[in-house]
Amino acid sequence: MRHQKVDRRLVPGKGLRGEADGSAPMIRIRNDTRGVLLASNACLATTPGERRRGLIGRDGLEPGEALIIPRCRQVHTFGMRFTIDVLFVDGSGTVVRACRGLLPRRISPVARRARQAIEFPGGALDRTGTVEGDRLTLYDARTPS
Repeated sequence: MRHQKVDRRLVPGKGLRGEADGSAPMIRIRNDTRGVLLASNACLATTPGERRRGLIGRDGLEPGEALIIPRCRQVHTFGMRFTIDVLFVDGSGTVVRACRGLLPRRISPVARRARQAIEFPGGALDRTGTVEGDRLTLYDARTPS
């Protein structure tokens, strides 16, 4: 069987296209400590271009959207037009730093123990009660929760 080429570009307003049919991959992020769903449509930025571009050029994130940036200990919001919340997560899925309300043209603190950063719409962390020390699970939305 032949494998189809996967297009992994970050498309503003549509997320990361990674499925063979061009649809956005559906990654869910659940806060297991609080028992709440943080994102139902998270995108993964893995290539250098996706990581560099991030959320720049977008008008915002819809509720339930997020951007996952692997191997990331600090983010910036230069070139962005909206406020975000950021979670820095270690290798076991524990939140090691939570940055609420990161305004445009700012740099987050460094999270030395982080393995990845996850960017959410501003206010998402307060709405879900997510704090440092909470445990997260990322899973494919096609699997039953």
